[in-house]
Amino acid sequence: MTAAAYPIVPVFHPRGEARRALKKGYPRGRGSMRFCRSIQAVERLLEQRLVDAVVLDVRNCDGIGLALPARFPRIPMYALAALRPDDGALLASCRDAGFTMLVEGVDNAMAGEWIAARTAQVARRSALADAPRLLRLTDRLQLAAWEEVLRRAGTPTKTAHVAQALHVTREHLSREFGAGGAPNLKRVIDLARAACAADLLGNPGYTVRCVVRILGYASPSHLAGAARRVAGATPAELRELGPRGVLTRFLRGRTRSRV
Repeated sequence: MTAAAYPIVPVFHPRGEARRALKKGYPRGRGSMRFCRSIQAVERLLEQRLVDAVVLDVRNCDGIGLALPARFPRIPMYALAALRPDDGALLASCRDAGFTMLVEGVDNAMAGEWIAARTAQVARRSALADAPRLLRLTDRLQLAAWEEVLRRAGTPTKTAHVAQALHVTREHLSREFGAGGAPNLKRVIDLARAACAADLLGNPGYTVRCVVRILGYASPSHLAGAARRVAGATPAELRELGPRGVLTRFLRGRTRSRV
């Protein structure tokens, strides 16, 4: 999987010590932090890449930065700033805007790890936590494939990609994954990607066309076809369903596809 497929955490912060602490504490394999020179660069990344969280020094943000939580409520927003005794108004404005406050110099050592445990990706996984049981995935290979599918939800994925990651043949994986009454793997890949699309569309700041670009769908009609197959829904309806709603719709007889 290319680096562009992994979730990222844009960081706009002027001080190198804070940036280094964030990067050092962010676990490998969860994605990566991307340091930005301006709030406009953060906005561009939100429009182009799968973003897991955002970290800002709110002292250096204008109204655009403070408006981000309202535009992207399903993407956790963190304010990392050094606080002074007279910063009550700043704290109140961050809280009211929807930021979680981290204190620079106090929270540096744990900030990266703390953020990684509370990202959009983590919330999506939580919404789908009982999917293996509901989908009748019990075998070790089935569960490993499900984890790989979730990991790749932000990028176009085929059965062969999952098989390669698990070091088995595509034919073997397809056969074993659908055993015991489980859905076939192609449908489950569609499910994971549609659930991710539904989560992104829950942000007022994203249009359908923007989500198509971020997740690598060929076109809006391609996303519409996947939403219809998996959830019997339009892209606009995905916005209301969310990841859990997509799973619920999927379980209502939409679990099979041609191999």
